[in-house]
Amino acid sequence: MRGPGANRWFCWFQGSGWTSFFLFSIYLGFVVTAVALLCICSGRKESFLVRSGSVQVLSFVVPTQLQSVTQRELDRLFHTRSCLFVGLHIALQAAVYGEYTWEVFVYCWELQFHLLLLLLPYLLLAGNMGCFVLCSRADPGIITKSNHASLVKIYAYDGVLFQKGVVCPTCNMEKPARSKHCSFCNMCVHRFDHHCVWVNNCIGAFNAKYFFLYLCTLTAMAATIAAITAAFLTRVVLLTNMMQGSYIDDQGQEHAVEILFLIQHLFLTFPRIVFMLGFVILLTLILGTYCCFNLYLALTNQTSNEWCKSRRYGCSRHLTVQPHDRQVVYKNIYCKGVWMNLKEIFKPLTVLERKKKT
Repeated sequence: MRGPGANRWFCWFQGSGWTSFFLFSIYLGFVVTAVALLCICSGRKESFLVRSGSVQVLSFVVPTQLQSVTQRELDRLFHTRSCLFVGLHIALQAAVYGEYTWEVFVYCWELQFHLLLLLLPYLLLAGNMGCFVLCSRADPGIITKSNHASLVKIYAYDGVLFQKGVVCPTCNMEKPARSKHCSFCNMCVHRFDHHCVWVNNCIGAFNAKYFFLYLCTLTAMAATIAAITAAFLTRVVLLTNMMQGSYIDDQGQEHAVEILFLIQHLFLTFPRIVFMLGFVILLTLILGTYCCFNLYLALTNQTSNEWCKSRRYGCSRHLTVQPHDRQVVYKNIYCKGVWMNLKEIFKPLTVLERKKKT
């Protein structure tokens, strides 16, 4: 980058500053929107944005006559079953894989990357789509009058999180232990975990294995694309010896190429690739954390619903509270060891199996 050519490139870089700022603003807005959607779609009636006071902030922007309509539409959107997030999920996958196929795959192929490595994201995509279809179409464990008698015998009541004799006012049936009424689907679900808007279905005893595999393959997809893209950009930097170069600023002083300067150069040279890389890295971090959390729940035989309820008492393993002046000791009675807990995810318990163990 040294010499007259470097000066011309630096002048072009300076002239493209507004373009870089505009692209970065779009990128930042997209990331913030994605994080906001994740917060909103947590499945709770009162989202993080509502608790943080964002509704009050938006009230200064949205006219008063439209606030009630907006709130009603948001409630309908985020608290009823909808295919909106399924469509968004597919659109995001199509955008990432379109960019990967159109540019990253072609460039990597020219740089003689191994073919199996480049095809790995497509193999993960096929497995992920299969798990997605199974998770969204499978019965999560809907409790009906015909199967209620058998499902109520599978799990014992722990006496703290799940009390015997509690009747669901909507379904008009006694709630089996570890079950919960889903307000999205308007039904009680056996071994209820949570309602996932991205698959538009509840996660319960009978599709928990599909959701776990779906989450693992989705995380692996994002991590693989991020790794291949990062390897491509690193190869470009090494082949062009950018780190050994220098540039001359507008005061005529020579500087060695720094990391920030290099990132800006790559962003202006490959804007869509760098944009995609930032998104899949963020996605990998979020999904990886959530995947580890779900693995922890599986190994300890807990559901998300049970974990959230147990937080109220300060511990999910063992705790002591005194409601109504009566000492109550809570312990996770469903934990049977790592291997048996993991086996229960992929092979849900039946009444016959429980009788054999007891």
